[in-house]
Amino acid sequence: MTTWLITGSSSGLGRAVASAALAAGHNVVLTARNPDSLDGILRQYPATATAVPLDVTDPTAVRAAVRAAEDRFGGIDILVNNAGYGLVGAVEEATPKEMRDLFETNFFGLTSMITAALPGMRARRSGSIVNISSVGARIQLAGGGLYSASKAAVEALSGSLRKEVAELGIRVIVVEPGLFRTDFSGRSLARSDPAISDYDSVLRRDSGSTSSQRRGDPDRAALALIEAVTADEPPTLLLLGPDALEGFDKAQATESAEVKRFTSLTTSTDFIGRPT
Repeated sequence: MTTWLITGSSSGLGRAVASAALAAGHNVVLTARNPDSLDGILRQYPATATAVPLDVTDPTAVRAAVRAAEDRFGGIDILVNNAGYGLVGAVEEATPKEMRDLFETNFFGLTSMITAALPGMRARRSGSIVNISSVGARIQLAGGGLYSASKAAVEALSGSLRKEVAELGIRVIVVEPGLFRTDFSGRSLARSDPAISDYDSVLRRDSGSTSSQRRGDPDRAALALIEAVTADEPPTLLLLGPDALEGFDKAQATESAEVKRFTSLTTSTDFIGRPT
């Protein structure tokens, strides 16, 4: 039996993963700003579920959540960094406070969780860190620049962290979901204000589809995530959803073509002969 700590467990993918992990017999520490929203799950799994109040931007609360997991279940085997939100608006429209607040949650809050959980994982020489990113880190839609940037930062951090902890028995997995039938666009999507009219024709000021129009089933995504994370050789990158795969493939092809277009310039920068 493994112990999972999942941030942002009150709704969406985080709640689906928590429910699926509990149904599979794992211990789960659920976290949310308002843990009362988790009462239903706690009643269903009183022996294996516990809820902890957590704002990932509060370092004291982060440390307390990790201690609670260690006190209740002996340690964290799998940390799922799911807490986060989106910001819609042109880069010019976003205020400095909006930018900083987004990164405080999506990047610095995630980093705070990692650094709090790592000492226990290092001591046990085992553990998995699952960082929920987004295919938006690759496809970079107009109006989603700050959100994409926060998720790209998560992926860059994850790549270096993976190399740092691999010999310690710790795995780092990045998950890029596509669009799922969750309330992300309602509960977890902020919009820059005021808007600049020059950008109206290119910005997507809504989610692009209603929740009921999206193909992704969060419960099936949760099962796929758990299967991948608990595999003997888990992936370093897990895409969730056919739309995520399509976006990934298109982004790779476009980027590769652009690099090849300027190959002669790229390779023209070496010294000719001995440098002086």
